[in-house]
Amino acid sequence: MLTNMTTSFIARLRANDEAAWFELWETFGPVIRIQLSRWGRGRIGVETVRDLSQETLAALSNSIERYDPARGARFSTWLLAIAKHVLGDEIDRRMALKRGGGKADAQFDETWMKADATQGVDEIYEASIFCAKVEAAIRMVERETDFTDFSIYRMRVLDGQSGKDVASAIGVSEPTISRKLAKVRSVLRARLGEVIATYSFTKEELAEAERNGLSLNPNSEGSGEAGPADKAVDVLFDDAIAEIYHRQMQLRAEDEQALLG
Repeated sequence: MLTNMTTSFIARLRANDEAAWFELWETFGPVIRIQLSRWGRGRIGVETVRDLSQETLAALSNSIERYDPARGARFSTWLLAIAKHVLGDEIDRRMALKRGGGKADAQFDETWMKADATQGVDEIYEASIFCAKVEAAIRMVERETDFTDFSIYRMRVLDGQSGKDVASAIGVSEPTISRKLAKVRSVLRARLGEVIATYSFTKEELAEAERNGLSLNPNSEGSGEAGPADKAVDVLFDDAIAEIYHRQMQLRAEDEQALLG
């Protein structure tokens, strides 16, 4: 199930839109680098992982014209299949050199584009991909919302401070803190919906937010005013955002540590 945002993003990639490619790698590059390191299991070093991650991006660029998301593969499967191809080709090349011979680059197998349960990948990788989407949405919200408003959301939700402590630090009332939180949360829900729509090629991917405790439209069938049930949903949303954010920060720290050797 392709959305207009998905097809638009694919069109930007095919048109060699540098901003689109930067956005893609800024969001998912750390996940792919960590995955390459896991697969390498000591057979490849930090420098090789860095090089292979760049080769993965180049391979993505070279394969985008042949890519057909309508065949049913998940977005994450697309990224992973190309990273596997790049890593496998590198390991095969090294083995060939050890045997004293050369090796031509392997042809990229495109059978992965067809939806197939046997093509599934591990839950850690899938969770990391989703966390990367959430982080991308948070970055978008930070750029477009008022500095103080986002600082309140960061302190209250991402840093886990109490409403009383945040109100004292900012110098406003607790009801004001609640209003600011609701404002930022509303923008975050909208941007998260956009990010998920952009990087989702299947119905399963589009439903990831709800499965992870992130209700994007809690008032869609009501008056728009938050009642007790909606407030409970908001609390669950904020808790899920905080947990996902910290997991993603841990992954980025691991990635940066690896890049620094």
